[in-house]
Amino acid sequence: MRTKRLLSVLLLAVTFVAGTGVTLAADAKAENPKAVKAQMEIDKADKARKKAASVESEWTTTGKLIKKAQAALKKGDYDTATRLAKQAGEQGEIAYEQGASQKELRMPSYLKY
Repeated sequence: MRTKRLLSVLLLAVTFVAGTGVTLAADAKAENPKAVKAQMEIDKADKARKKAASVESEWTTTGKLIKKAQAALKKGDYDTATRLAKQAGEQGEIAYEQGASQKELRMPSYLKY
């Protein structure tokens, strides 16, 4: 009896999850693939920007490029949005590397004022 109830609950859960997955896949196909790609690049760029900020090395131009990419995405200029987002992502990664490499950098005593 208990096993039957458990199996029926499990079957119901699997059916619900499978139905939701089909709906999400249909929604994704309905969207423009270039728009989806541009949004993914913007998300990656923002993640790289936050990573650089974690070592206090965020560049001022990175956030500006992300905003421009978001504006281009809203206008429907997906190629420009993708290009700007990739550029911002590269800047975020380089800024992180710069910050991480200089984290332990100490000023030599002969240069101190």
